[in-house]
Amino acid sequence: MAARKTVEETPNMIETFKEFKDTKNIDRTTLVSVLEESFRNVIAKMFGSDENYDVIVNPDKGDFEIYRSRVVVPDGEVEDENKEISLKDAQKIEPDYEVGEDVTERVDFAKFGRRAILNLRQTLASKILELEHDSLYNKYKDKVGMIISGEVNIVYKREWMVIDDEGHELILPRSEMIPADYEKKSEKTAGKHPYGNGDTIRAVIVRVDNENNNPKIILSRTSPLFLQRLLEAEVPEINDGLISIKKIARMPGDRAKVAVESYDDRIDPVGACVGQKGSRVHSIVRELQNENIDVINYSANVKLFIQRALAPANVSSITIDQENRKAQVYLRPEEVSLAIGKNGVNIKLASMLTEYTIDVFRERVGEENEDDVDLNEFKDEIDEWIIDSIKRIGLDTARQVLKYPRELLVEKADLEEETVDEVLDVLRAEFENEDEAEDAQ
Repeated sequence: MAARKTVEETPNMIETFKEFKDTKNIDRTTLVSVLEESFRNVIAKMFGSDENYDVIVNPDKGDFEIYRSRVVVPDGEVEDENKEISLKDAQKIEPDYEVGEDVTERVDFAKFGRRAILNLRQTLASKILELEHDSLYNKYKDKVGMIISGEVNIVYKREWMVIDDEGHELILPRSEMIPADYEKKSEKTAGKHPYGNGDTIRAVIVRVDNENNNPKIILSRTSPLFLQRLLEAEVPEINDGLISIKKIARMPGDRAKVAVESYDDRIDPVGACVGQKGSRVHSIVRELQNENIDVINYSANVKLFIQRALAPANVSSITIDQENRKAQVYLRPEEVSLAIGKNGVNIKLASMLTEYTIDVFRERVGEENEDDVDLNEFKDEIDEWIIDSIKRIGLDTARQVLKYPRELLVEKADLEEETVDEVLDVLRAEFENEDEAEDAQ
């Protein structure tokens, strides 16, 4: 019964060997060495030594040969059957063998038993897996920041498995995808391309983890670095070092702002990046699922940089608090909505790009010398917690609140729209009453 199990195990062992032979990304010399070492380890465990064995691996044929050398001893004097063979048994192999000679014969590894075969399979599996992990890590450890193309292979809820051109599994987390990458087509995503199994997708390598020699290659399509690499590929002047990308701010799939600087006075960095009629940036917009890209000129002058970052709005004046990295920006009433942008996207991106907290205020001509009223004076009409919420965002007086955009007041003070409207009505009434009193005089 035991012998039958051993025979049945032999084909499985050969199949396993062939799997290892076909293993990619492991060079021939290393593969042969690992296979030989694995066989020798098993033999040494069985007999205490492998010194009288020769292991020959044939990776091209997908097989192997094992030879054992034993010394011929007189009949009846064999003490170690692994290293010695009786004269009678030796002459069955070759009639002219004599005592003291070495007999080398091929050994059927399957005859070592089922346990030896299982041991070999486990050893090989462990060694090959270790080599594959080393190969994957060594391939990608120096490629962080580079763009790679791969095929979407498995779609999980929280991440996708992407296969590279050598069959390696890379990870694209859902948090690193542009929403339209996985959203089904609808009116909202018209013209965008949700990816699925079998599709080729591009992403930047943002991280290579190697915990417990188990490498994980993490990809991203939302990283500013992805946009930077796409621009470098499309704009030769960036690749040549004539134009530098100074800052990038993104709201993936929606809008991005890119600050660029030219080291050649003859080159317009914005025009070079956008291209004639947007030709250079168009393919990038398509890759980023119709993400709008604003390219602006970088400036070391903070006020000027903030002003450019808030485009298309025209800024009237700016007050800078460098220590706290805050900026108060004053605009004409009709420019405020442009500065804020739809859903506050423009001002958020401008803050990300400049690394300044930006507050916008409506500019009102002639108000500089008008009296103002501290918010605490309105505690009889406005709940104290509401006043505290407003003051936490840096607004201490009635006129400051009235100048502040209603949309931002709702968002930053974390108040209901109805509550904000009631506050504004109370504050406006204060100055309307003053005006009526002045008119009466």
